Amino acid sequence: MPELKTTPLYDYYKSHDVKLIDFGGFLLPVQITGIKNEHNAVRKAAGIFDVSHMGEFLVCGEEAEQFLQKMVTNDVSKAQPGDALYTAMCYENGGTVDDLLIYCLDQNKYQLVVNAANIEKDFNWLSEHAPEKLKVINQSDKIALLAVQGPLAISIVQKITNYDLSTIKHFKFATQVPLQDVPCLVSRTGYTGEDGLEIYCPWEKASMLWDLLLAAGDADGLIPCGLGARDTLRFEARLPLYGQELSSSITPLEAGIGFAVKTGKPGEFIGKAALKQQKDEGLTRKVIGLEMIDRAIPRTHYSVYAGDTKVGEVTTGTQSPTLGKNLGLALVAVEWTQLGTLLDVDIRGKRKKAKVVKAPFYKRS
Repeated sequence: MPELKTTPLYDYYKSHDVKLIDFGGFLLPVQITGIKNEHNAVRKAAGIFDVSHMGEFLVCGEEAEQFLQKMVTNDVSKAQPGDALYTAMCYENGGTVDDLLIYCLDQNKYQLVVNAANIEKDFNWLSEHAPEKLKVINQSDKIALLAVQGPLAISIVQKITNYDLSTIKHFKFATQVPLQDVPCLVSRTGYTGEDGLEIYCPWEKASMLWDLLLAAGDADGLIPCGLGARDTLRFEARLPLYGQELSSSITPLEAGIGFAVKTGKPGEFIGKAALKQQKDEGLTRKVIGLEMIDRAIPRTHYSVYAGDTKVGEVTTGTQSPTLGKNLGLALVAVEWTQLGTLLDVDIRGKRKKAKVVKAPFYKRS
């Protein structure tokens, strides 16, 4: 087994006696003060997440735009410097290599942010396809990432910078933003369904910025959060998690992120033919929302039935901290995906009733 990696906040976790688990090859906390507490803080005030396990690649060179246009499903030609673009990267059969963010730093210079468990796979995939003149550089061990999320996130981070953060609009970013003299890339993005910022900083400065932000937000109710709350927050907002709603066998269209698939964009891209066929002929299965009628929690990989026929399986499920309901996302045969359709979830050998409901389960007002 390869040795587990740590983030710059490892010492903070140790000094606060936080239990750590293996996530994508990194030692990370599931919770710090409790999942529900952290979840509710983000919905009502703000939470700070250490997301330094995410991967960052620099793609630069004369043909960078054309190269990325070929590699991803969204239209990179539309991205101007200062734009963040959410997209998927696919195999020829339409299955997903990863979902990622692309930051357009400059003409022919982009930062890609990929999932931790996929860093090596994604880097190899991009490098194999890159033309000789193009540079693909893995900067994951140099860049740390802190996410401050929630309705008070912007005003809290504003306390440690003279840069007007309100000028950064949704899915935009600014570089060289001085946070207490540390130049950072600050992005109006997140993975919680709330407003917020993602802060890319030098690896060695992350621990200092973490402490600084916690102190700045203390009076506003900012608290540190772990993976558990990150998962329940993204789940309520129906944001896919790679390995659950997205995988090498689940396409972006099936996962419900068709807005990031532009089959009509200029040029060819890997997976275009398969995805275009899915669009033209219609999906045979898709990810939908489930609400349990019987008392039970649907968990990942639990089978979903219509009568005696297995029609799909749960990709993520939990008790929603915001809504207090037992909810799930499930990949289900399309004929069983109408709102209100009654289905059964096999929960440890017992069939429990559920109904198809609208997702996202939560949208901020």
